[in-house]
Amino acid sequence: MIPDEKALVQRHKDDPFALIGINTDSDKNEYRKKCAEHGVTWRSSWQGSTEGPLPTLWNVSGYPTIFVLDATGKIRFKNVRGKRLDVAVALLLEELKAAK
Repeated sequence: MIPDEKALVQRHKDDPFALIGINTDSDKNEYRKKCAEHGVTWRSSWQGSTEGPLPTLWNVSGYPTIFVLDATGKIRFKNVRGKRLDVAVALLLEELKAAK
């Protein structure tokens, strides 16, 4: 998914958009190494396991899990990928623009 995520971040670099990753790998050094190797430029939180604080708080039961939040922090889409993710982000950005 990283190539798609990188492209999404690049497409929306000038928009009010943020991608945040949550990683559950057990080895923090390996996690950091993978981020560097794959060119992850967005914020990403290392949780240490699938039972870390954020996966627990958000009731994540499978990986990867994708939440798309609107400007108010409300979850508007869940587990959309590829073109469906692009459409979800575009819709929320249009809603935000219309509300101004």
